[in-house]
Amino acid sequence: MTDYTKLIDAETWAFIEQTNSYYPPDTIDYTIAQQRDIYDRMCREFFAGYPEGVAVETSAIATPTHDIPIRIYQSARQAAVTVLYVHGGGFILGGLDSHDDVCAELCARTGYEVVSVDYRLAPEHLHPAAFDDAMSAFEWAAANRDHPILLCGDSAGGNLCAAVSHATRGHAKRPVGQVLIYAGLFGDRSKGSYIRHAEAPMLTARDIEFYKHIRTGGVDRAGDIILSPLADTDFSNLPPTVLITAECDPLSSDGEAYRDRILTAGGRAWWFEEKGLVHGYLRARHTVSRARASFTRIVEAVAALGQGDWLW
Repeated sequence: MTDYTKLIDAETWAFIEQTNSYYPPDTIDYTIAQQRDIYDRMCREFFAGYPEGVAVETSAIATPTHDIPIRIYQSARQAAVTVLYVHGGGFILGGLDSHDDVCAELCARTGYEVVSVDYRLAPEHLHPAAFDDAMSAFEWAAANRDHPILLCGDSAGGNLCAAVSHATRGHAKRPVGQVLIYAGLFGDRSKGSYIRHAEAPMLTARDIEFYKHIRTGGVDRAGDIILSPLADTDFSNLPPTVLITAECDPLSSDGEAYRDRILTAGGRAWWFEEKGLVHGYLRARHTVSRARASFTRIVEAVAALGQGDWLW
């Protein structure tokens, strides 16, 4: 068993305990409606407000079958780059409000426009609904912005960003980069962090299986690269990719594996594992020094890729 008392510092433990007080570890045993209520309340408790100088507008992308709500963040020192942000939440939780302050801070610190995507959630909308909405949002951005588009997402959102990157390689205006934050890319669950950190605080291997089952309606979709980007056999021509993972997270090995596949295919990828951090640490970026440093790394990666710079 991994000894988390040695890996995780006091600040991070305080964040874990605060999170568990709002969102108990057994929350996946509740109904979906209860889980959403608990998650939304937790996000409100951690909400850090907007930085000065960020203008926010909530809108929607019209598709033939439904509207996709989006929230657009713009800075007074706006640079000509759009960040498409895809939120986490296990494909069943979250929305425009859950990552509202994260998007506002990303906008303020980079000067880039940030567009947050409220994709459809399971189980009401099974796979590939979330992917379809992420693709529609990218296509909307490509059609309505004449400057570079960068993908950024955490957890489930990182999965969707990677899937969009794989699907848009032939696009006339493909993403200029992607920043994936503790993304679930559905790698080999028989080794690495999936075993070493199967019982990690904040996210367990059981949680991951639950979310995947809910997303697919229990259907075995082995080899579906839209669901599992690491199942792809071709990692060429992907956008420059920065992967940032938490050490104490069963998903950490996905970042390493995805980096290695891109490098083997001749692409640009960099993976950084944040020591002693746990899944969901974006909410700790104002209270935990390690998380604060990591968020700065994320901001710098977004800023660099948006300008076409490769710093690694």
